[in-house]
Amino acid sequence: MILTRKKLSVLGCIILLSPISHIHAMSLLDAYEAALQHDPTYRSALHENEAGQQAKAIGLASLLPNLSITHAQSTSTGTITQTGAAGSNPLNFDSQVSTLSLRQPIINMEALAGYRQGRAQADSSQAKFTGRSQQLVVRLVEAYVETLLAQDRVKLAETQRDSLEELKRVNERMLQKGEGTTTDVLETQSKYAIAQARVIEANDELEVAQLKLEAIIGQKITQLDRLSGMFSSHAIRLQDYDSWHALALERNAELVTQRHAVASGKEEVRKSHAGHAPRVDLVASLTRNKAGSFITQDRDVSLATVGVEVNFPLYAGGRVNALTAQAKANHARAEADLDVITDKVLVELRKQYNLLQSGVKRIESLELAVKSAELLVAATKKSIRGGIRINLNLLDAQQQLHTARRDLAQARYDYLLAYLRLQLAAGTLVLDDLRNVASYFTPLQQLK
Repeated sequence: MILTRKKLSVLGCIILLSPISHIHAMSLLDAYEAALQHDPTYRSALHENEAGQQAKAIGLASLLPNLSITHAQSTSTGTITQTGAAGSNPLNFDSQVSTLSLRQPIINMEALAGYRQGRAQADSSQAKFTGRSQQLVVRLVEAYVETLLAQDRVKLAETQRDSLEELKRVNERMLQKGEGTTTDVLETQSKYAIAQARVIEANDELEVAQLKLEAIIGQKITQLDRLSGMFSSHAIRLQDYDSWHALALERNAELVTQRHAVASGKEEVRKSHAGHAPRVDLVASLTRNKAGSFITQDRDVSLATVGVEVNFPLYAGGRVNALTAQAKANHARAEADLDVITDKVLVELRKQYNLLQSGVKRIESLELAVKSAELLVAATKKSIRGGIRINLNLLDAQQQLHTARRDLAQARYDYLLAYLRLQLAAGTLVLDDLRNVASYFTPLQQLK
């Protein structure tokens, strides 16, 4: 088959464009789905919770019947000599003993406390996992917006470099015409070299930010969604602080986890102190003994027994008292840790609530700054066409616009992060909150 030049041109375009078709913007929700499958911190928390949930079953096992079977088999070889008899007779026999044993606790205060402790530990593990799941959302959004901000910083650094490059050319032309000075050229060259270094630094920061995000989602970053121009800080309505305060005390994952840890410590005190208490067990066994000794050889004996076993602890060298004292100290420490965590959570709650309150005014001020910078760029372009300004003035105006847009984007990102962190501190962060934040982002193609 012969390909015409037109067909080859079309084929070349298809080949060039085919990799682009595979590049798609990764939304926040896409990144979250990927993080659930890959993020090592989240997977570690998931397996930790799976292990923690077994504490309840382990504690319950001490209250349930314990059934076991043992079997012993041996061969005995010997001789037997009777008094007054001449010679001896061989004595060879096989012995088989099988026993089926049952033990059911009736009164066991240590096992009962262990069961309650296992439930508290399982609940603590579940609450801790809930907190880690909520933290994943915040960590993901932090890494996501940090990458976007790093991209903005690269763009701003490149704009500053281009502005200084243009200024350097202007100064060099003026020096050639005798209208400039060598000092101006050298000063501009120095600033231009610093701007180049800042571009390199900004690209390094962008690479680190991308690596952090990729470590969470387990994928190479192609393109990220950006904040939509329709974003409005007034769309998020806040309750009064007292409501958030009450929610945090009740539902914060760290507080709930620590409360269960306090309950577990209390049961540990009871379990240790139970070393002084008597234990009552129902015991039963079924034994089959075949030729158990030279006396009962060639006999098959079956024996069934059932009864109650009572154990009264008398003295254990002070071990029970020491364990009880240790458990009481650990319980007191857990209560103190609860107070520490409560104070930390309430400070974080107030901090994020205040950031949300002040963030609205900050965003409004920066929105005005962006509009002013856009008007300045438009006016500078008109002045250039009129011969009043030069390209350098336009680059300076564009640099000011990029700075204002970067600051506005960062203020909006900080506002959204404060919203998520407030929900995290209150213990109310759910997937719908992430969906709400993701709704403010849109693919880059739709922004153009």
